[in-house]
Amino acid sequence: MRLTSIAWLWPWLLPAAVVAQSQPTPAPTSLAPLTVEKIMRDPAQWIGTSPSNVSWGEDGKHIYFNWNPEKARRDSLYSATPDGKTIRKVSLREQRALPANNGAYDRKYARKVYEKEGDIYLLELKSNKIRRVTNTAEREFAPAFALQDQLISYTRGGNLFTWDPATGETVQRTDFRKGSKPGNGQSGEKADKFLRDQQLSLFQIIKKKDQDQKDRSRAQKALARLRPKAIYIGGQSADNLQLSPDGRYVTYTLVQEASGDRVAVVPNFVTSSGFTEEIQARTKVGSPQATYQLGLYDIGRDTTFMVGYTGLKGLDEQPAYRKEYQVKSKPQTATDTSKTAAKKPEKAGELRRLAPFGPFWSDNGQRAFLVLRSADNKDRWLVSLDPATQKLTLLDRQRDEAWINGPGIGYEAGNVGWMPDNQRIWFQSEESGYSHLYTVDVANGQKKALTSGKFEIQRAQLSRDKKTWYLTANKTHPGEQHFYSMPANGGPLTQITTLPGASEVTLSPDEKTLAVRYSYSTKPWELYVMPNKAGAKAKQITSSLTSEFKSYAWREPEVISFKARDGADVYARLYRPATPQAQGPAVIFVHGAGYLQNAHKWWSQYFREYMFNNLLVEHGYTVLDIDYRGSSGYGREVRTGIYRYMGGKDLNDHVDGAKLLVEKYGVSPQRIGLYGGSYGGFITLMAMFTQPDVFKAGAALRSVTDWAHYNHDYTDNILNEPYNDSIAYLRSSPIYHAEGLKGALLMCHGMVDTNVHFQDIVRLTQRLIELHKENWELAVYPVENHGFEEPSSWTDEYKRILKLFETNLKPGASGSASGTGQ
Repeated sequence: MRLTSIAWLWPWLLPAAVVAQSQPTPAPTSLAPLTVEKIMRDPAQWIGTSPSNVSWGEDGKHIYFNWNPEKARRDSLYSATPDGKTIRKVSLREQRALPANNGAYDRKYARKVYEKEGDIYLLELKSNKIRRVTNTAEREFAPAFALQDQLISYTRGGNLFTWDPATGETVQRTDFRKGSKPGNGQSGEKADKFLRDQQLSLFQIIKKKDQDQKDRSRAQKALARLRPKAIYIGGQSADNLQLSPDGRYVTYTLVQEASGDRVAVVPNFVTSSGFTEEIQARTKVGSPQATYQLGLYDIGRDTTFMVGYTGLKGLDEQPAYRKEYQVKSKPQTATDTSKTAAKKPEKAGELRRLAPFGPFWSDNGQRAFLVLRSADNKDRWLVSLDPATQKLTLLDRQRDEAWINGPGIGYEAGNVGWMPDNQRIWFQSEESGYSHLYTVDVANGQKKALTSGKFEIQRAQLSRDKKTWYLTANKTHPGEQHFYSMPANGGPLTQITTLPGASEVTLSPDEKTLAVRYSYSTKPWELYVMPNKAGAKAKQITSSLTSEFKSYAWREPEVISFKARDGADVYARLYRPATPQAQGPAVIFVHGAGYLQNAHKWWSQYFREYMFNNLLVEHGYTVLDIDYRGSSGYGREVRTGIYRYMGGKDLNDHVDGAKLLVEKYGVSPQRIGLYGGSYGGFITLMAMFTQPDVFKAGAALRSVTDWAHYNHDYTDNILNEPYNDSIAYLRSSPIYHAEGLKGALLMCHGMVDTNVHFQDIVRLTQRLIELHKENWELAVYPVENHGFEEPSSWTDEYKRILKLFETNLKPGASGSASGTGQ
């Protein structure tokens, strides 16, 4: 056992490609071998910086992107002409004059309203004229066109305002006030009223003056224009303020923030002050969460309503997992895994909490719909809204006993909108098992799938004339992303991009030209431009890589698939030495984030790990990089395959991958190790603790060791709440399985990790000490957060990982995890 210093490893993703190739990767032609020191240097200095955050100028004459060809400390804004002949850095003065990328267009795409530096601006697109709408110290935000594009609306200080471009008049539309409405009968107010009434009855001069004041107030009120109703919201806040297209209603979301729950503190030891400072991080899973209500202010009737959901189908339906827990008298304990140990489930008929999103108004302003999501993320409803009666009509319900998510769906409203007929809504759903496009008619409830198949629609947008869909999908292969067009009402998909790998497309304002950020598995992202038509050729306009980086012949991993024990197809990247050693060593890399893709054909976000895998191949290792259960890019069944058991199917996929290495690629079953960060570190721990005869060495970086100590938003979806589903937490948390450790374990963690707290690894360390385990090492990194920044930390961490594998997986290995990894 050795306690040294620790760093982080971050999970990065990419989609998977499947070609069952078994040939070894060709040997590199470069002469200089890789070293940890070389590949862990500042990437901006020795690899180059790819263009990012691509956008078009509103006139379509320039493409803007962040770039750093000068190897400066940070990226700068650059512009390029669509022909690629002129690329230049944009000055700070020019940047200040540019419209913001965010904002909203009117229905004719003639004007754009946007926020910049806390003020609102209106851009006339034809003349490129910019009008400043506000100029205040207080921030204005959420600008939109209102009242059939006649007004500009925005939010300031928790209230809704409108501005009339024709007259320049600003009108306050709401008057939300904290606290309770005065005169609600509280004891102090009753006493004040008694004294006031007594004065009026005793003194005629007081009575006369009081009447004069009332008369003046009445006259002033008659002369004054109508003011918005004062709406008292107690300790809540009003969010998502919208004026209906006819100007009759204001809708808003009342948010009651959770209070009283403890927040984890992360100590920061290496500070400029010389004192230990505390970072307020986050709460833990199961903590109280904010609650939401949809309010409606009827301006004409000067009345407010709260929209109710009591009649919503399935609102009282409780999760299926609750049936596992029987109502018994036996109390719950920290280590009890029996089904009788959990909290008594909710009574039948108990309504679940909801979060509303919207309303989304049709272009003609006559219809509106909402997206409603249950707090447990197991239901999503699309409902039409009649604001006059506050009536909701169900249009679509998607229920998932695991949790609702997927491309175009997410955890909020998702990708939704109105079709051009103002009668149908479009949305994405995993109803078929894959995220696809659907429409539903608000008049008759008729639903139609616009796309289908065993692939995902990853991004979707309607053209400005609403006649054409532009889609990004992995239709040709799970490991490729291409850009497609399709008629608005459905039909065949026309593939526009063809280069193998991934294409991230940004349409020009006239939708005739594509700015494409493209990459391949061995080629980092570059910017291309091409006409928006099938068969067109893409022209590369940036060149970002250094000559040193290009001098090495980086290996192209084989993208393979294999059958898991339950028959599922599992995709992976395979790296092999040019001359594989019989019964040689192997390492499995485990990507992080869980819901992420890395077995694909484009440049990996895990570029450091990609380079390290090349280094391992130079040292004679076969490397496998698996898109295990829970990964993105493969549909709902893969996405939710880890529900209620992280370290179940996802770990089995790695065990089955190890079996593949032995049976097909001649790897020794006694020389297999693995490494990964964040979720990858968690899998590494579970592998070393529960499959000790399969994996002989493992490096777990920034690992979750106990899911009850992770955040709510991520964990509650997969494992539910710890006090409601203790079984899921007990079988999924490595700290409960540490007694199974046999092989050599290296753990690395940043001490100022505000995502997976350093406390996680400290608690596991104490557990290993109490279990009398000796073949482990902890490396700590005092200045690193969850994602490392310092090259020195990266270098130290990966030298230790290499030493771990060289010591324990090569012939004659001593089996010790100690050492400095030199």
